[in-house]
Amino acid sequence: MLLNLLLVIEVIVALFLVVVVLLQRSEGGGLVSGGTGSLMSVRGAGDLMTRITWILGATFFVLGLLLTIVAGRERGSASVVDRMKVNAINPADLNREVPQPPAGTAQPGPAGSAPAPLQAPTPTIQSPFGQLPAAQPAPAAPAPAEPAKK
Repeated sequence: MLLNLLLVIEVIVALFLVVVVLLQRSEGGGLVSGGTGSLMSVRGAGDLMTRITWILGATFFVLGLLLTIVAGRERGSASVVDRMKVNAINPADLNREVPQPPAGTAQPGPAGSAPAPLQAPTPTIQSPFGQLPAAQPAPAAPAPAEPAKK
């Protein structure tokens, strides 16, 4: 329940953060621009948007950390290996051969034969003009003529 609530709040904060960032004016310079004189300028509205961005960004990261902690506690301290109970598997069962079906049942292929090896399908050319004619071998180039002797 708490995990779902935190997740919904995280999504809402992320959407607000995207909207606030997109509403800001692109001025370049980032944190380097400006000085002490810029506090009492037209940039006052920009300062408000910057503060809202910082607050929403910090809230986003804190909620992300809380989600990680809550999700970890809900799973408990058991690892995947503990939940699968790998230690309870008998190694002798892993090396045991697969039992053969009774002799009276039908098996595909001749009795006692190995399955046929897999083969790749024959490649085909898809053309918007229909089926292309089969490729014919190129004619051999004629042998070069011997130079005339004088």
